[in-house]
Amino acid sequence: MKENSQKGFGRRSFLAAGAAFIGAPALAQTESSTTEVERDLSEVVVRNISSFRALDWTPYFSNLRNGAILVDVTSRALHYWSEDGETYKLYPSSVPLTEDLTRRGRTKVVRKVEGPSWRPTPAMRKRNPEWPDHVPPGPDNPLGTHALYLSWTYYRIHGTHDTRKIGRRSSNGCIGLYNEHISELFGLAKVGTQVLLI
Repeated sequence: MKENSQKGFGRRSFLAAGAAFIGAPALAQTESSTTEVERDLSEVVVRNISSFRALDWTPYFSNLRNGAILVDVTSRALHYWSEDGETYKLYPSSVPLTEDLTRRGRTKVVRKVEGPSWRPTPAMRKRNPEWPDHVPPGPDNPLGTHALYLSWTYYRIHGTHDTRKIGRRSSNGCIGLYNEHISELFGLAKVGTQVLLI
């Protein structure tokens, strides 16, 4: 009898220790271990995605008139709610490289463009004089397949052909989505959709 209970105890201890070992990396992660300093996009970046979670709209908007988009720069996630509250979408996103490129606050969608062309802003041209003056729609366009233009000058929610950028600090101020996600959001959002960046 004692031998059987020792075997059972051993197996239970082994399973408990194994579960603790498997869970340890997630439990041991800290803010500093998940904060990213931008580097070469070819490098693998390990991040804690525990903050990538569904949210309720009511703490952020007084109503859902025209629908609502919330961009959480910290968790690198974009949330969308339809005007009737029936549709909710959560998308991983790219966010600005640095805090000085990041704008927070309330704006709205003022224009929707399928197949956008791109021109660097004056600040981008100053930082990167080698960049072209204009990039037409297509696979080299930094705005991807669709763009939602915001009331803030030069700010967009757009797609990207470079999928390595999603989930990273990689933009010059805009919010980037996978092309399939911006295509879906483009169909859901309308001119007048509320946008809040936090």
